[in-house]
Amino acid sequence: MAEIDSAQSQETVTQETQNKPMTTSFSIWPPTQRTRDAVINRLIESLSTPSILSKRYGTLPQDEASETARLIEEEAFAAAGSTASDADDGIEILQVYSKEISKRMIDTVKSRSAPAAASEGESKPSELPADASEPSSASGLTGEVSSVETEP
Repeated sequence: MAEIDSAQSQETVTQETQNKPMTTSFSIWPPTQRTRDAVINRLIESLSTPSILSKRYGTLPQDEASETARLIEEEAFAAAGSTASDADDGIEILQVYSKEISKRMIDTVKSRSAPAAASEGESKPSELPADASEPSSASGLTGEVSSVETEP
């Protein structure tokens, strides 16, 4: 008898769940710690390995890149979190977070490369190209000057 009641109650539960629309709650903000760690690891890679960014600004040593990446992510997370409101669906906050990370990464590498560029500029005298003081010819490559006569 207990088996019949159990089977009937399972059937009732199954029918009820099939009749109810499934509602899934999906939250994009705040990101999980796993996601934040992935962002930090990607920042470390971007700051410490050869890339388009490093061609212009140079790379950071691994330990410095790790410390810098954690700081960038924490600051961006705090900045994005301060803009969050209950009405946001998370997409806007995630965009702020992403933009803050990008902005802070660029600012960091620029500020780090600026002192290096300044010290290089002080150690090297400025040089003008050899032909910079010579006037350029009017005709281009041949070196000939053409004369044009105009009628009065």
